[in-house]
Amino acid sequence: MKTVDVYSRYYEAAAEFGGVKRRGAIVKLTVESDEGNITYTAGVSFFPHVTDDDFAVSYDAFLSETVFRGRGRRSKKREAALLYDLRPVIDRLSESHGATVIWDAPMGEARLG
Repeated sequence: MKTVDVYSRYYEAAAEFGGVKRRGAIVKLTVESDEGNITYTAGVSFFPHVTDDDFAVSYDAFLSETVFRGRGRRSKKREAALLYDLRPVIDRLSESHGATVIWDAPMGEARLG
């Protein structure tokens, strides 16, 4: 099985998980392929971000949803459509846990794979 981050970017956030305030989030679109099957997953992980250089990701505050599963291989057209719909998916996941990704406050450049 091969796993690739199609998109990954850090943002400021507002959340609380396990009694710990979270001020940062990493948003990802990940693809896994195995024997002709492909799965795309949207995910967000909220972390404390106590100092400006604190990017220690917390795994107790990770939310994800499979956004595509089927036969085939990676497609630029499919990935563009999934990236276009990424914000609403992440917003819905975040809101269901009382969290918010602050899209207008990225912390660094996007990484594309």
